[in-house]
Amino acid sequence: MRPQVQAFVADGPLPGWKASEEEIDRRVERLEAIPKPVTGEEARALVACFGLDDCYGVAWTLLHLIETGPNPVLATDPGPDANEWHQRLFLRAVNGGLVPRT
Repeated sequence: MRPQVQAFVADGPLPGWKASEEEIDRRVERLEAIPKPVTGEEARALVACFGLDDCYGVAWTLLHLIETGPNPVLATDPGPDANEWHQRLFLRAVNGGLVPRT
């Protein structure tokens, strides 16, 4: 795994809307430092970095970065209690024809 991905993953899930501007800016800088495309291993590690909300749109950037890697990252339905971003990744794979509808 490349160091840029390791650094981003080491920070844990994205902060919520109550995070400081400095914290969000730092996470954005680390996210934007990750070269595209990501590997399958990197994509799977990045999936764990979604937080509880969209972090002022940063979660969308993370989702799009994950989708530059080999798809699908989530090949099975994460279930109704899963993080909304995990559900979204799975549904996008289904809608894109990468995963069969069940």
